[in-house]
Amino acid sequence: MNVITPDWPAPKQVRAITTTRHGGVSLPPFNSFNLGGHVGDAPADVAANRQQLREDLSLSAEPYWLSQIHGTTVANLDNDPGGLPEADASTTRSTNTVCAVLTADCLPVLFCDQAGTQVAAAHAGWRGLAAGVLEATVASFATPPEQIMAWMGPAIGPQAFEVGDEVRQAFCEVDPAAAEAFVAAPSEANEKKWLADVYRLARQRLAAVGVKNIYGGGRCTFTEADDFYSFRRDGKTGRMASLVWIAGGN
Repeated sequence: MNVITPDWPAPKQVRAITTTRHGGVSLPPFNSFNLGGHVGDAPADVAANRQQLREDLSLSAEPYWLSQIHGTTVANLDNDPGGLPEADASTTRSTNTVCAVLTADCLPVLFCDQAGTQVAAAHAGWRGLAAGVLEATVASFATPPEQIMAWMGPAIGPQAFEVGDEVRQAFCEVDPAAAEAFVAAPSEANEKKWLADVYRLARQRLAAVGVKNIYGGGRCTFTEADDFYSFRRDGKTGRMASLVWIAGGN
């Protein structure tokens, strides 16, 4: 199992990783470490990959997988939601409780406070990002925003994420400065197209609510086909997982 470890100054008890597509048992087009159970992969292969994830990371319990709907709901895992919570972010102050989001172009963002007493994970597709999923995740913290750090995992890059004018408008209506994250894209049709920088948009939204310690960004799921799944590139494909938790003794 090959993983990406966040380059952020998190407290030592905070653990975080993002998986890649390498090291599992799933067959094409999900090859090979698909962790998404909703994409049409063989359930036994997904279960085997998830078991391997737990074993390789020495997790004492299964991560809390979410039913992601491109919204802004943040599940508080300390209330033991059970089942498959319908949310696009989760948070916890408990040890060995693993927040997890699945992505394949959308932006995963991991959070922790400077004391290492609370963590969170958010799934930010453009709809959720525009609607405020990152702001909602920051608001779930007991500590002030200036004491929170965020790390942005792999997402579709600004040279590959072509969107329509309605996407640009959705962001600019909230913050006119969002226009800086869009570059006009060449188009053969009359319809206006833009190349969107989700990393820049996320930084803007986080900064607007007082989060100054922002790390990561820069990897592109669309162009880095060897390492990452990309829904826009491949359609039927797998999902990477981004996980964060507070490690505690057994």
